[in-house]
Amino acid sequence: MPRLLLFLVILGIAVIIYALFDCLMSRANAVRSISKPAWVLTILFVPLLGAGLWFLFGRPRGDDRPSQRSTGRPTAPDDDPQFLRNLELRRRQEAREAEQRRKEAERRARDAEKHKKKHDDEGTPSDGKTA
Repeated sequence: MPRLLLFLVILGIAVIIYALFDCLMSRANAVRSISKPAWVLTILFVPLLGAGLWFLFGRPRGDDRPSQRSTGRPTAPDDDPQFLRNLELRRRQEAREAEQRRKEAERRARDAEKHKKKHDDEGTPSDGKTA
């Protein structure tokens, strides 16, 4: 029983500290219900209840939270929508260029075949005898 009580006390302290830092790191204009300083005081003076109320009513919603881009921290390339957009555009451009090269090679091959056939037709005698 004492171990469980110790665990619950440590868990409660961790929740309070997390709520306090979460409140402090939030933008003041994104905090809901009451002002940011009032939330800090609520979390400090009414610890568990204040932390719970912060998570339920004060914490900014997911779309109000600052993004990694606005905090200045770099994002991983696969998380960056601009990078993924550029990657897709580059892939499409390369596919178009490869298709154009393929069509150009086919056109040159047809032209070479026509040119060869034309020279073969001009060089062959019309009576069927070889020279």
